[in-house]
Amino acid sequence: MHRVAVTGMGGISALGCDWPQIEARLRTGVNAVRYMPEWERFTDLNSRLAAPIEGFEPPAHWTRRQTRSMGRVSQLAVAAAERALRDADLLGDPLLRSGEAGVACGSSIGSIPDIKDFAIMLLEGASPGLNANSYVRMMPHTAAANISIFLGLRGRIIPTSSACTSGSQAIGYAYESIKHGAQTVMLAGGADELCPTQAMSFDILYAASRRNGEPHATPRPYDRDRDGLVVGEGAAVLVLENLDHARARGARIRAELVGFATNCDGSHVTRPEEQTMRTVQELALRDAALPAAAVGYVNGHGTGTEHGDIAESRATAGVLGPRVPFSTQKSYLGHTLGACGALEAWLSIAMMNAGWFAPTLNLDHVDPRCGELDYIVGEGRPLQVEYVMSNNFAFGGVNTSLVFRRAR
Repeated sequence: MHRVAVTGMGGISALGCDWPQIEARLRTGVNAVRYMPEWERFTDLNSRLAAPIEGFEPPAHWTRRQTRSMGRVSQLAVAAAERALRDADLLGDPLLRSGEAGVACGSSIGSIPDIKDFAIMLLEGASPGLNANSYVRMMPHTAAANISIFLGLRGRIIPTSSACTSGSQAIGYAYESIKHGAQTVMLAGGADELCPTQAMSFDILYAASRRNGEPHATPRPYDRDRDGLVVGEGAAVLVLENLDHARARGARIRAELVGFATNCDGSHVTRPEEQTMRTVQELALRDAALPAAAVGYVNGHGTGTEHGDIAESRATAGVLGPRVPFSTQKSYLGHTLGACGALEAWLSIAMMNAGWFAPTLNLDHVDPRCGELDYIVGEGRPLQVEYVMSNNFAFGGVNTSLVFRRAR
């Protein structure tokens, strides 16, 4: 078995595109949620809140030939991958085209405007918006495919499309590819673009926040006064690398990925199952060969929905006990769906290395039905820890848990 290092990290988020930017925003205690006046035309949509990325454009050095197969979700993913490779000092390295490097990347869906164009064809019989790249931009593995093509990767390609665990499953499967010797380097992460259909998907389940007049007061993960989630968008990619290879080339080690597990509830498509949430964390600890007491911080899924918050927090408390520090970045970024597992893994590592962990915003009164944990609130908390855990739970009953160790 090979050890797996994180040698590069990159992302695009509503709070910024690098850790110094994001940390500064996290410390302000103000989230990126805003009212979306452009959604007012959707008369049946009650939730008009989101956390969009403002001002993102494809980098100037990208060519039209490169971008024509990319919808926004792929543009975000490829931009994050470039940033991660630059951080790892591997951008342009011949290793990328050797077959020893691959990609695992997920999104909850392809690019929505292209799906709309196909819908117009079905509804109206005409297809004015379709072209040779429409399907490529729409397909669920568009992010992974575009990363591999843009960078010339010839190793494994592992597309994950498992809703809110897409990014964390991708990281886990990439980790296993290196751990078992199938690859030397893997780009791993997730992405999703913002669309009102996402808000509507949760709104019709009464799971989307309707605090339209108070965008900075929502979402409220784990809070007794929560009223649902807020959708967002973004992308993050980690460069995972065989630790021996990384050391041999003198790479800077950001962290070591030491544990991963994924399982499924097998019971209900939208109602989370506390026991299997608990089991996935136990399996990740077993994979890492760690006792529960070793974990110094948990990055929770924290959607701000009643059933999710209660089941997740109770499961975490059941595994790790009441003293483990616990928070979530969805209170800042909203729910970025296929990107959230990758964004939260990136930020877990960044916070661990900075020795400061951001609080959960809007957590004024912990719901007494939630598990007993050390909820980080207020101004955040300085902590020196060796291990962090990042958990995600998705529709379809998909659960993931990742364990990272601080670089030594």
